[in-house]
Amino acid sequence: METANESPVPSMPPAGDDATLASQPIARVTRDGIEFTLLGTAHVSRASVVAVHALIERESFDAVAVELCESRYRALRDRDAWRNLDLLQIIRQGKAGMVAANLALSAYQRRLAEQFGIEPGAEMKAAAELAEQRGVALWLIDREISVTLKRAYRNVRFRDRLGIVSGLIASLFERGDVAEAEIEKLKEGDMLQSAFSEFAEHSEPLYRSLIAERDVYMAARLREQTAQKPVRRVLAVVGAGHLAGIARELGGEQQAAPRELVTELDRTPPPARWPRWVGYGVLALIVGAIAYAFTRGTSLGMVALRDWILFTGIGAALGAALGGGHPLAVLTAFVVAPLKPFRPLVPSGGISAAAEMWLRRPRVADFEALRDDVTEWQGWWKNRVSRTLLVFMFTNLGMMIGEYMAGFRILHGLM
Repeated sequence: METANESPVPSMPPAGDDATLASQPIARVTRDGIEFTLLGTAHVSRASVVAVHALIERESFDAVAVELCESRYRALRDRDAWRNLDLLQIIRQGKAGMVAANLALSAYQRRLAEQFGIEPGAEMKAAAELAEQRGVALWLIDREISVTLKRAYRNVRFRDRLGIVSGLIASLFERGDVAEAEIEKLKEGDMLQSAFSEFAEHSEPLYRSLIAERDVYMAARLREQTAQKPVRRVLAVVGAGHLAGIARELGGEQQAAPRELVTELDRTPPPARWPRWVGYGVLALIVGAIAYAFTRGTSLGMVALRDWILFTGIGAALGAALGGGHPLAVLTAFVVAPLKPFRPLVPSGGISAAAEMWLRRPRVADFEALRDDVTEWQGWWKNRVSRTLLVFMFTNLGMMIGEYMAGFRILHGLM
């Protein structure tokens, strides 16, 4: 059975260490004869980068672990990673919303980082580069961000989902400066964790998916890696909000087999079926109402059909226009939206976005500038890649609104 020391609390480096480390949250945990040094960082802090350099240069480690998943690591090391984005495939697979969410999150972090002249995730990049320079094993211990976002989105109530989406949208328009002192305070005690805990009062499942699960996941990954490769000392560079949680897990709270924990937490909950069936039910009800209207008279049926065409077509077209779509992409949205009963599995946004791509094909320059353009809300409409995503999402939103308005209008006309 595994043994562990008592649950530790963040501690300061031994006396004599560089003063740079004196204010940094550090926890040291020993488990199964392996010493884990956990360094808590703020992802847009100069002091965090300096602390990573100071700790690695002053101490000897057999492995360095970072709070990154494979996709985030590639994006951090390769600024041109967005060049390989297959936009059409993303739209076909229904991943446009997820990609847009990732862009919004990275844009918010980049704006904070640019305020202080530092690259977002610079402390993680520094840890990875220093590990490579010293020939030390580098471990990526965080869960894939797409899995985390899906679990967070699918495990919360509908009201909380609206909160997630509105929060991402609000972040695009946020322009208030954050004092660097406030960012440094994130590493004092559990301030960052306390902020999430306050939010968890309204949505505990969201807190669990975004923070608590990842604490368990990263601790399990550390245990899994140490079981595969004999090591004695490991440095883990993680966000300050995860420091206490990972320390507790390694300190004895986590007893289950690490592989079982990783497999379970990597599982994406299936999407709820009821929204899709409700959508199909509403569509079937409206089609049935139109058919019934024709049985009561050709003129009444034509009025119902007209309302369906106009409301859905105009709703989708307005959505495409709001997304900045080309006039012909807007026209495409208007034409294809009323045909939804004949293609229930193909969203109107997918067709209008494909038309937008064909009419204004994204250039290499758009992919290269994508990360920078989306840091400003206007840039989402300027860049051809992000604009195509907006056309997709807003067309679908407009179609949905138009569909429900058409249904209300048609049913009201039959009463």
